[in-house]
Amino acid sequence: MAADAGLDLVAVAPNAKPPVCRIMDYGKYRYEMQKKEKEARKNQKIVELKEVRFSATIEEHDYKTKLRKVEKFLKNEDKVKCSVRFRGREITHADIGRKVLERVAKEVEEYAVVERRPKLEGRSMIMILAPKS
Repeated sequence: MAADAGLDLVAVAPNAKPPVCRIMDYGKYRYEMQKKEKEARKNQKIVELKEVRFSATIEEHDYKTKLRKVEKFLKNEDKVKCSVRFRGREITHADIGRKVLERVAKEVEEYAVVERRPKLEGRSMIMILAPKS
């Protein structure tokens, strides 16, 4: 029947009892599937991870500037990695860096959720914020 119609006989479920086949134009089917995949790829949003570095002894104006950057990244639906870099003996006062990161999280809570709480890794403390859906 497929040969008479000039179409292909495609096994849809070859392991079923009895096997299920379908008469269709396989080339056209593959072309339409590739088109759907391309359209799906075009519409998906690639989430990037942006980083903003704070210091433990950051001044208020610098803090506000970096906070605006964090908000901008979150509004563009990118994840933000906030980190506090400890230099020299600052590492002994890691609680100050934690306070800075917790303040950032508190001030951007309307745009973001904390994906990873502040955690000390080596000489820096890292927190990851993800945009709210």
